[in-house]
Amino acid sequence: LLISSPICDIEVPERLSSSYEKLKSYHLVERCVHVPAREGSEEEILLIHSSEHLEVAKSTQTMNEEELKRVSENYDAFFFHPNTYSCARLAVGATLQLVDAVMSGKVCNGMALVRPPGHHSQRNAANGFCLFNNVAIAAEYVKLKYGLQRILIVDWDVHHGQGTQYIFEEDPSVLYFSWHRYEHQEFWPSLKESDYDAVGLGKGKGFNVNLPWNKTGMGNSDYLAAFFHVLLPVAFEFDPELVVVSSGYDSGIGDPEGQMNATPEVFAHLTHFLMQLAHGKLCVILEGGYHLKSLSESVCMTVKTLLGDPIPQITGEMAPCLSAVESIQNVRAAHKPYWKWLTYEDTSFLQNLSTKSQLLKKANANPSTEQEFKMTNNDETVKVERFLELHMKNILFPVPPIKTAADSKGSAHLLPVPVHLVKEMDKTEIKALVSGFYADLVEEDKTLLCLGSMLAILDKILKKEVLNGIAESPATAVSVAVALRHSVRFGFQRVLCIFVGDMQIMPNTEDGKILMIHICEKEHFTFVLNSFSLLLKDAEGNDFFFAVLGLILPVAYSYQPNLTVIAVGPKRSLGISGISLLFALLHGLAESRILAVIEDTEVNVMQSVAKVLVGASTPHFGVYVPPTQEKVNKIKMLRDQFQQEWKMLQCSGKLSI
Repeated sequence: LLISSPICDIEVPERLSSSYEKLKSYHLVERCVHVPAREGSEEEILLIHSSEHLEVAKSTQTMNEEELKRVSENYDAFFFHPNTYSCARLAVGATLQLVDAVMSGKVCNGMALVRPPGHHSQRNAANGFCLFNNVAIAAEYVKLKYGLQRILIVDWDVHHGQGTQYIFEEDPSVLYFSWHRYEHQEFWPSLKESDYDAVGLGKGKGFNVNLPWNKTGMGNSDYLAAFFHVLLPVAFEFDPELVVVSSGYDSGIGDPEGQMNATPEVFAHLTHFLMQLAHGKLCVILEGGYHLKSLSESVCMTVKTLLGDPIPQITGEMAPCLSAVESIQNVRAAHKPYWKWLTYEDTSFLQNLSTKSQLLKKANANPSTEQEFKMTNNDETVKVERFLELHMKNILFPVPPIKTAADSKGSAHLLPVPVHLVKEMDKTEIKALVSGFYADLVEEDKTLLCLGSMLAILDKILKKEVLNGIAESPATAVSVAVALRHSVRFGFQRVLCIFVGDMQIMPNTEDGKILMIHICEKEHFTFVLNSFSLLLKDAEGNDFFFAVLGLILPVAYSYQPNLTVIAVGPKRSLGISGISLLFALLHGLAESRILAVIEDTEVNVMQSVAKVLVGASTPHFGVYVPPTQEKVNKIKMLRDQFQQEWKMLQCSGKLSI
């Protein structure tokens, strides 16, 4: 800054340098492909911006300080420097270089660390630290160069990217999702069109999704609930060919702008979910983020996930606040006319009563002086730095030396990806183990002998020698029953088990320590304290997303398991691509510890699951078909019945808080 400005003094070069240094300290830089930056051309900038806007920006290069100040006064929260134009062109060019690298297949995904940010910039105006709209230019660029017809832009910056909204609000080829601090239009940019009812214009109706946060202090569970109950269902129905993130970390803890409570690992989970779209083609472009420690740790969490590292356990109570529930419900109600997944949902607008009363109190309160605010802010910054130092030590864990293990004697040689082969457990050892602890589960010697490879792989997962593994079995239900009891005996307090297929499930005797979900064809809808069965008769097409995003994922994240066991048996309604996606979506739980137990006749399933476990992108799910009304009603019944126990369900169905 050439002038003193309390508005803009947070937008500093250290935002990039501290992020880059933190990436180096985690040894992440050396694991990435470096894509050289370049200046965006005038032609590329003109894909979005007017020639008048470009000429004004160019003219600032030779202006003196007084002239720069005068031209800056034409814009809201933007101040020119003689180098602003060239820096902004580099930000555009670096973004396009990343997009080219991803689209050409040189890299799977990536992140562009750029300044200045871009999402407030409009066709004919700089705004809010932004000169050129990097992400909007990238979207138009890929449409032109690669012929893409569906681009998803996810804006998790704490400010509304009104520039991006204005640019694409009539364009159905770009789905724009933004959550942002709003506080009933009190927070900058304080626009009516930042609210949930701004759904797009003309042909673009339904393709602009605004999720306004009407209070500060939103945390991990609020962000995850927004993904489960709004973004992911819309995104899977939209089926993007590329995902671009306007990645502002001012929505993270400690940021003076956002004043939110989300901790860095939530961005790992959000990134992981987005990696399941568009065959993994994901470009993350830096926007805001003004608490340097919070920013740099969040950037590292994002990059670790892009690299395929295991995802840290999410922290905090898994229960969205009432204000978040109200906002999410209102977004769903506003978009019901435009999206098939909402067709049979009971959606109604809520009055945001939980926060409107606070707004009146705020209006009558005496404002703090700037000096008091700055002092509090500085104290808070130090406090958050100390918290994050301890927090990151607590959540980060040594990555097991081996990613995926399989049985050396089974079908591992048929798998399309390299896996670590594990020698099965000695038969004498199995017999001793079973007779001591699992005799009631295993009656036949033949069944006893098939447990050897599963127990050998499970032991390595439990001891953190491998991250995940695949065991094939002729008796899946028995193998899983032994695996669950063995895990609890090892010391795990919460084990999530999902059965796919019609198999006879052994009763759960480890009360409170095992949650069982059964995805099956037969009509036996039961839900007991720690177990429920879910009928998905034609799950591959129309029920899968509704059930997984609206029920299974919220319940699983509410439960927060230490280990996930997924069993795939015969006569299953869920096809191979659905099973693969189920594994991928659950990969964010339990520090990515997953044991797959698959019927030994299902070689194709094993091959597809192996790809997911080693980190390959999930197969395309096919054309979206909406769920049937019958299935929606059954899942809603479960949701409404159990949202008090599993609070991540509370953002959908009837509210009973």
